[in-house]
Order: sequence, then C-alpha cells, then structure tokens
Amino acid sequence: MNRLDVTLREAEGSCGVSIILNSRLESSTLSSGINTLDRRTFVQVAGAACISNAIRPTFAQSTANATASCASPFRLGVVVWIAAGESTDAAIHGVRELGFSTCQIGFERLTASVAAPLKSALAKYGIEATAFSEHGPGARVFDFYRGPETIGVVPSDTREARINNLRLAADLAAECGIPAIHTHCGFIPENPNDPLYAESVAAVGKIASHAKERGVSFLCETGEETPITLLRMIQDVGMDNVFVNLDVANLILYGKGNPVDAMEVLGHLVRGVHAKDGLFPTDPKNLGKEVSIGEGKVDFPAVFERLLQVKYQGPITIERETRGAEQRADILRSKVYLENLIKKPAAESCEPCKGKGTQR
Repeated sequence: MNRLDVTLREAEGSCGVSIILNSRLESSTLSSGINTLDRRTFVQVAGAACISNAIRPTFAQSTANATASCASPFRLGVVVWIAAGESTDAAIHGVRELGFSTCQIGFERLTASVAAPLKSALAKYGIEATAFSEHGPGARVFDFYRGPETIGVVPSDTREARINNLRLAADLAAECGIPAIHTHCGFIPENPNDPLYAESVAAVGKIASHAKERGVSFLCETGEETPITLLRMIQDVGMDNVFVNLDVANLILYGKGNPVDAMEVLGHLVRGVHAKDGLFPTDPKNLGKEVSIGEGKVDFPAVFERLLQVKYQGPITIERETRGAEQRADILRSKVYLENLIKKPAAESCEPCKGKGTQR
C-alpha cells in the first residue's frame, strides 16, 4: 500500500493529525447492469455537491437503515497512518469524524508502546481496525529502477529488519484484536529459479508462521509482481494464513496486469481491497500516473462484480496520493462515487425495497 497522507489540520473540524483514508464500502449486491454507469460523469456531477454530505453525522444513521433491509458484503473504512509524535487518539477520532467506521492502521515508528493507546482509542470511538500495516524500516522508492532494491522483503540488506518489524506488527495486531498484518512484499522475481525468489518465499514464511501462532493473517499487497507470481509465492510458502490485499490500481500503475483479470488468478485469496485509479506506465523508468477514481483504467463495476462472485466480504480502501485540501476532496468524491456504485444494485436486488416501490 502506498501511503496517503491526509492533513486534517487543513480541513474544517481539524483534529491535527495526518491519516490515510482506507475506504470500506457499505452497500449491497452488484449486478452486471452496473456496467452502464458512467463513472467519469458521476464523479464530475456528484462530487462537489456531495462532499459535505459524505461526512455528516446522519451518514451513520442512513447507512444503518439501508443495511437493515439491504445487507452489504462490503464495509467502508479508512487507513490511518500515524507519524512520529502524533496522537493515536486524535487519529482514530479523525476516522470517526470523517464518517468512517473501520480502518487499517500503520505507524511511522513502530514500537511495542503503540499497543495500549491504539487499543484504547479503537474502543473509545467504536472503530474496527481490519489490518495493521507495516513496511519499514528503511526508505522505499516507488519506481522501476530503485523499487526492486528498496521495497518489501526481497532486498537482502533490509530483509531481516523488515521481517522483525512485521513480526512485531503481528504481536501488536493480536494484542489489539486486529485480524491481519499487511505489507508490500516487493518485486518478487518472475523466475522461480532466481535465488531471490527462494529467499523471498522463506522470508514471507517466517513472517506468516509468526503471525499464525498469534491467530493473525498476512496480507500481501498486489503491484510489484504479476498475479501469477504472487499466487506461486503464496502456494510455495504453503501456509493457510497468507492472503492478498488487492490494490486495484497498483496492477495498472506497475504494468503488471489489471484487477478484473487478476481476480481470475487471485480472487479466492483476496481479503482486502484498496480503491484508487491510475494509468498504465509509458515511461520505462517510472510507474504509471495515479488519477482520481473514475478517470483511470480501473473498471470498478467489473471489479465489484468479481468480488461478489467470490463472495468477498470485507473492506474497500480508498487511496489518493495527493496532499492537503486537494487530497481530502478527491477522497471524499471517491467515497461518494463508490457508495453510489454499490447502493444502486443493492436497491435493485433487495426484495423489501422492491416491495416498497423504491425508485431505481
């Protein structure tokens, strides 16, 4: 997962923390008819008008009413990234203030001391944490030249330190009642005969084994490798607690595939989804460009159809790599778009709604 800092200091109702919005969807079943939705038009027309509504207190009540009659397999949430010196309580409060009920959580500096305040804040604000994200220590560079040397557990110089940090994340997840840890494994070699491939499999196995002893799953983010390479690695690790966090844009940004086809390979292993949009790379040195949801190559209606086909029940996470007010606006527009994308087929397939003559 690429980090997405949302500076609440710059927004109304500021609580003075930086967070990453991990958006989980609350709604219902999808039908193939949703493919007729014009994603770009919807974003343009609905975005500005609906942003303020996206974070009103009435959101929770209206969602509860809808859920009573149209059970949804998806949950809307937010990923929180807590920088050094920032308040965990304020960060989790920010999740609630923005109208989200779940989160992924990560810390710039991971230590055992984060557990107590995190557990307290989650209980205080009634927030469900779905995964504990950890990617350090050490710098990560997201391009095609330095990325293979800096991302995940593939690079040998940071591998052991990152294994240890992910083990600590599993310990903290278990202590706080968080069911999974999450990371980018890195540029896993396509060639299974490459010595780095076997080393990467062994590294993931060490982390997964430690996590399993604590009842925690290990989610591998998509992006740096092709779907079949990720599947091969998971199968070679051979543990039943290793799953996939499907980043629908990363596959495109890295030129490794597209999320709809990736579901054919990895769908049965998906336990988390990151929602963002992007374009394929055209510069051999750099990733493709991330764009606002609805403006890129991700076919969200088709992705959600595939998720429903595999009976996925979990979070959808919005990511946006801009900053400040622009980032906040983009995320809230994405939230509105994704909510409406799901609510339409929910109403169409809900028998109680049909009986009341619900407008569709």
